[in-house]
Amino acid sequence: MKRWVLLVVGVVLGLLGLLWTLQGGGVITGSGMSGQRQWFLIGLIALVVGIALVVSQARRRAGRRSG
Repeated sequence: MKRWVLLVVGVVLGLLGLLWTLQGGGVITGSGMSGQRQWFLIGLIALVVGIALVVSQARRRAGRRSG
């Protein structure tokens, strides 16, 4: 059960990270986060952590199936 929770957290964190990165980079405008370098960096970190969680959970699932 814990594995799917980490997968969902990874997907959500990755999507939020992508949104924050685009807002911080000024691609998405209309908020206080738009064009702010701080949110660009926070978004990048969240995106990388989210991708790492998804990849690690995908590898665990693949390892379980082949073994």
